[in-house]
Amino acid sequence: MEEKKKKKRVAWGITGSGDRLPETVRVMKEIGKEYPEVEIAVYLSKAGEQVVKYYKLMNDLKEKFGAVRVEIDANTPFLAGQIQVGRYEFLLIAPATSNTVAKIAMGIADTLLTNAAIMGLKAYVPLYIMPSDYKEGEVVTKLPDGRDLKIRVRREDVEHVRKLAQIDGVTILEKPEDIFDVFRKHFRKV
Repeated sequence: MEEKKKKKRVAWGITGSGDRLPETVRVMKEIGKEYPEVEIAVYLSKAGEQVVKYYKLMNDLKEKFGAVRVEIDANTPFLAGQIQVGRYEFLLIAPATSNTVAKIAMGIADTLLTNAAIMGLKAYVPLYIMPSDYKEGEVVTKLPDGRDLKIRVRREDVEHVRKLAQIDGVTILEKPEDIFDVFRKHFRKV
């Protein structure tokens, strides 16, 4: 009897950052088409759910990725445990707020995604994170209505990104398109 091949899975976390959120969803939909053999499970922080709704992307996520799980508390849904036992190849958090980045950098595990990230790192599960505040200075982001919003990326936020980048098992992504390389690394085409 032929052994059934185990499906590869990835956990994708979305926090409360709207910066590059539509672009990230677009990239992940493209990746879903390119890697149909990989199941991408979407996990939203509480603020992530608000922002996804604000940008009117919830239907896109549900149509492409099926169930979208929303944080109830730091352990519900039980993402940290699933990551630790190897259910997922890696955890991707994109986009990640400066709050999420700072918490992971400091070892604070009090939300669904920070808890999953820290527990996953303890079990040698790779963490890929795309901070919204990557480089100090001004950036222009798009609001859901298409207007531009100029924001300042603070030195303090960038310092947390630098600290996070030094943690074993963490890879910092600069832009949504970098996610393609992550999937190529983990799921090479034969």
